[in-house]
Amino acid sequence: MKIFIYILIALAAGLVIFNIANLNFSNLLEGDSAVAFICVLAGFCSILLLTILLISKKIEASSKMIKQ
Repeated sequence: MKIFIYILIALAAGLVIFNIANLNFSNLLEGDSAVAFICVLAGFCSILLLTILLISKKIEASSKMIKQ
């Protein structure tokens, strides 16, 4: 599960980088640039959520070790 989460984080980071390259900074919220901007935000949200999931898994594993 841990490796799968790291793969998803890498894919999300790749999509963020790809969409940043597609941004038109003079017209950020028009046309294809708006779609790229929304995808950048979604990518950052997914990275944040996956990082929270990793941290919660580490806390769960450490709490199981303490209980035993």
